[in-house]
Amino acid sequence: MADLSGRTIIITGASRGIGRCMALRFARDGANVVIAAKSAEPHTKLKGTIYTVAKEVEAAGGTALPFQVDVRFEDQVSAMVEAAAQRFSRIDALVNNAGAISLTNVEDTPIKRYDLMQSINARAVFLCSQATLPYLKESKNPHILSLAPPLNLSGVWLRDHAPYTLSKYGMTVLSLGMSEEFEKYGISVNCLWPKTIIATAAIEFAVGSLDTFKYCRKPEIIADAAHAILTTEDRTLTGQCLIDEELLRERGITDLDRYAYDLEYAENLQTDLFIDR
Repeated sequence: MADLSGRTIIITGASRGIGRCMALRFARDGANVVIAAKSAEPHTKLKGTIYTVAKEVEAAGGTALPFQVDVRFEDQVSAMVEAAAQRFSRIDALVNNAGAISLTNVEDTPIKRYDLMQSINARAVFLCSQATLPYLKESKNPHILSLAPPLNLSGVWLRDHAPYTLSKYGMTVLSLGMSEEFEKYGISVNCLWPKTIIATAAIEFAVGSLDTFKYCRKPEIIADAAHAILTTEDRTLTGQCLIDEELLRERGITDLDRYAYDLEYAENLQTDLFIDR
């Protein structure tokens, strides 16, 4: 396994939460990190912008390129990829982290919300992966990593929020397909998903509340798992739907209590969506 020194990594949705934690983790290796997100101005409820994270990345030892982008739009994605290539002369990895969530059923999901989830989740994986492909082909250890779940067709994941499930499973199917398609280019393509819910704005505002954080892990567990994936060489890890906890245990990290949001509740963590209890 190698480190990420000098490698260029694009992270979508990187202005806060999991994306921000991954950016800082990669920066500690000396990576070039493209902070790609919509948030260029401070939000009344949500902390972090592409510029605040860029400063943190630089302070952590990396080189940052903040870039405002809406991953729904091809011209913006193309501009972001070109800016990254011009600044760093290379792109080695793409992390598809941007996401939209609404845990509503077909009857109660407005079409605008449905379209938003499909566009930011599944469609953006296609769009961003296709745009970065010419540069990934030139990398010595290229990776595409998507924050997407294992395919679990149990009715419990289909009954109550099929629109969201479809968008996330679309990310997974695309990733598995790209792993096969891009084998000839030596590109590793994987999915990563948390075993437990992660303390992010999505949990606070879309799924639960701040009180739910007691039963969460911190986003650093995803960042460490993503680092383990992106530092794996020679396409020895590809076409997999990886679970953070399981991957880290395989890599010798067994003390997972460090990731608990509240250590008092470390034995009562809540399992994430799409993971059987």
